[in-house]
Amino acid sequence: MDTREYKTLELLKRFVPYYREHMKTVILDLFCAALTTICELVLPLIMRYITNEGMRDLAALSIRTVLLLGLLYLGLRVVDSIANYYMADVGHVMGAGIETVMRRDAYSHLQKLSNTYYNNTKVGQIMGRITNDLFDVTEFAHHCPEEFFIAGIKMIVSCVILSKINFWLTLIIFCIVPVMFFSCMSLNKRMKRAFSKQRYQIGELNARIEDSLLGQRVVKAFTNEEMENEKFNDDNQRFYEIKKETYKYMAAFQTTTRMFDGVMYLAVVVAGGVFMIRGMINPGDLVAYMLYVTTLIATIRRIIEFAEQFQRGMTGIERFLQIMDADIDIFDGEEAVELTGVSGNITFENVSFEYPDDHNEVFSNLDLYIHAGEKVAIVGPSGGGKTTLCNLIPRFYDIDSGCIRLDGRDIREFTLKSLRRHIGMVQQDVYLFSGTVFDNIVYGRPGASKEQVIEAAKLAGADKFIRELKDGYDTYIGERGVKLSGGQKQRISIARVFLKNPPILILDEATSALDNESEFEVAQSLVKLSKGRTTLTIAHRLSSIRNSDRIFVLTKDGIAEEGSHTELMEKKGIYYQFYTMADQWQ
Repeated sequence: MDTREYKTLELLKRFVPYYREHMKTVILDLFCAALTTICELVLPLIMRYITNEGMRDLAALSIRTVLLLGLLYLGLRVVDSIANYYMADVGHVMGAGIETVMRRDAYSHLQKLSNTYYNNTKVGQIMGRITNDLFDVTEFAHHCPEEFFIAGIKMIVSCVILSKINFWLTLIIFCIVPVMFFSCMSLNKRMKRAFSKQRYQIGELNARIEDSLLGQRVVKAFTNEEMENEKFNDDNQRFYEIKKETYKYMAAFQTTTRMFDGVMYLAVVVAGGVFMIRGMINPGDLVAYMLYVTTLIATIRRIIEFAEQFQRGMTGIERFLQIMDADIDIFDGEEAVELTGVSGNITFENVSFEYPDDHNEVFSNLDLYIHAGEKVAIVGPSGGGKTTLCNLIPRFYDIDSGCIRLDGRDIREFTLKSLRRHIGMVQQDVYLFSGTVFDNIVYGRPGASKEQVIEAAKLAGADKFIRELKDGYDTYIGERGVKLSGGQKQRISIARVFLKNPPILILDEATSALDNESEFEVAQSLVKLSKGRTTLTIAHRLSSIRNSDRIFVLTKDGIAEEGSHTELMEKKGIYYQFYTMADQWQ
């Protein structure tokens, strides 16, 4: 998982383009914000006028004048209410819209990342980044321009009006403001670091919960509930300690703002009182001054308190960008073309490969040729690279050197989508999505008809047991197909590949986890599936590959042996040893 840190200016620069589709809403939102600000700024002027007129000549201040001023203020309040409703409704919807687009972009980018990224990243961390982290971005997207715009208007207008009322008193007040900002911003940086740690730990907590719940059968089988509780409590307690640290900085932050509030009020009371005694300011102006200072202090406090939400938003954007900036290792070349008319000739030419994360070399100068329509098997010791070799054909990983060709052309010349569309995979670890049987089979060819799905199920030997399920093809199979047996899940996965109908087939330990009866039924389905296709089979049960056209024995040194079952048995080499050893155990 990428954990690089970004500067605030860079985060804002990357985030601002998301406003492009909402510019009309932003402009209208800021206009409404200006209207609400006018209402607040007019009140001190009304109070100043009434107080000064009353002190100068109370008899001259008529009820009609007071009512007109009250009516003016009432009208402003109505405008303020309408504007505020717009900001609270449409403004938040705009924020939610930006959050939705960002989540869409993050999810789309995740689909492009290679297996290497997922091998090194916890799903709980990813989930936290595209859900919880982006919730805060909604509030940030709405309030950030609004808060700073309102604050800017209030600061400028208040400064101008206060300076006109009494320049020296205003100078005293505005000498305090920079000190207040400097003190609060230093605490702000610590808050940002604390929020980042908090977000990371939420991801760790999510990952722990997901790992434990998905493996709850194993937990119960080994009666390790207590151990899982202890591990969860450790992570939960760590999260609690991080939140304590966060709240400590928040408390210091709020205390600092309140202290400076008091200092500014004290300056107005003391200095304003002295100026009034010396005739440098009249009582009405001092009342208006105090109201404007209250507005100014409320604005500064609101901006500083918004800093908490600002930092949450910045943290959310940062963690979003850490996903978006994760390198796409495997991608289409500029001149990549659609793959069509596949025969199925596969060639490995001098191929070398090591995993990019741990640099563990798997192959070095590997050569291999598979004829179109040929059924080959790959056997060898665990860790020899059998599955890795098959994963290189659909470009789940890219080779370091050499070339893999399909029908004579480098597979990197084809678009990833079209290449993978022509390859079907049946693996030992079957993954079924939460949904119905039909949903999982039609996944092989989205948009296929019910009749096509049923025909694929029949070819896979799955139609009979599917019809015996409670709701047939509409039966909900649970998360990861927990309501089905291993053999049933495997046949559904085979039906999915039948529906896809690819010219190249990869069978990776497709029957090794099944009981004898299920293995026999699935094996029959695989024989049908492999007919007329270039087929690569990885198997530990060597009896299942006796009828392969050719068998490759793959070791850490490359292809050690090659030939049919009969030829390899006659050589009495590595394959012979494997086969006779397996025969002894059966």
